[in-house]
Amino acid sequence: MMPRVLTVAGSDSGGGAGIQADLKTISLLGGYGMSAITAVTAQNTRGVQASMRSPPNLWACRWIRSSRT
Repeated sequence: MMPRVLTVAGSDSGGGAGIQADLKTISLLGGYGMSAITAVTAQNTRGVQASMRSPPNLWACRWIRSSRT
């Protein structure tokens, strides 16, 4: 059985960090990645142009749901 791993982080629109990088790493290590996104960013290699935080109640809901599966 593949181990389940929950990552709680922001989303990097470039894919080099945050949730996207975490899920790639979890997969490479043989795990089943699950995510709770805390923020969304608009960024590139020069910096972050904008960001928006996700509502904390959404994080909690995701955390509870993932622990039951």
